[in-house]
Amino acid sequence: MQCRPLGRTGLSVSELGFGCASWWGKPRFDERTALGLVHEALDRGVTLFDTGASYSAGEAEPRLGRALRGRDTSNLVIATKAGTYHAGRGRIARDMSPTAVVASAERSVRNLGLQTLGLLQLHGPAAQELDDAMLAALEGLKARGIARAIGLNSFDPAVIEHAIGQPAIDVVMVDYNVLRPEREPLIARAAAAGKGVLAGMPLAMGHTRPLLSRLRGPQDLWYAARAVAKHRDELARGRRFRFLHRLPDMTGSQAALAYVLANPVVSAAVFGATRMEHLRENLAASGRPLSDAVMAQVRAAQS
Repeated sequence: MQCRPLGRTGLSVSELGFGCASWWGKPRFDERTALGLVHEALDRGVTLFDTGASYSAGEAEPRLGRALRGRDTSNLVIATKAGTYHAGRGRIARDMSPTAVVASAERSVRNLGLQTLGLLQLHGPAAQELDDAMLAALEGLKARGIARAIGLNSFDPAVIEHAIGQPAIDVVMVDYNVLRPEREPLIARAAAAGKGVLAGMPLAMGHTRPLLSRLRGPQDLWYAARAVAKHRDELARGRRFRFLHRLPDMTGSQAALAYVLANPVVSAAVFGATRMEHLRENLAASGRPLSDAVMAQVRAAQS
């Protein structure tokens, strides 16, 4: 597994990170299987694990903590998110006040069984919420050793643009994949400002594959229902990239990850997996570049 610097934080991360969220964290997903995926990722050199306080109805963080129990975490970057929380009955609530963010970070340390978080990210803040009080609170978490680095996760380019100018923000996570080439100038500006850049949704949520071809188990039905309900535009645009799943020397998932990692200023691409074969397939993308011919095909499909 190849590694890359996380901006100017002084931290290094595996170029592929494992996302511990969604179906992976749900109680209905077998605990032994979920923990086994984390252990396999660790054994294959993954050092970045990304989760959130509100993920999987609040179950993802404690489950990741159980997976890490007894493991050497000194060289890992465990990232979580604050500002949202599970409010019961499938509802996600939001509290982006400095007091709530600090309390969330403190709970996350306990949930994960850590002494310090590698990275604490605000989960979808508005630009105006990155005010002096919030930035001071985030700096305070670093000073206390609760978090080694501070970042934010947002799919709003205006928020990322604002964060780039904030010295207290070390890392940004953006939605970057073959369906989102318009993120590239923003990523370049973030990197030029010394920010670490994490690519969320690098597999474009699987939207480059026919929907019915993915249905093999209950998790597939859950993800497919979410795609139909919330991401119909991405499903339509994903049809242009079906050729990625017909390449002779790599799978479609590997090609999608290789596209993201072809951007040299991306610190890591973070993906999730609920099957061992998919995890191993995706991790095998590390260090495997796309050919110039395939990259040209991707650019043509994006235009």
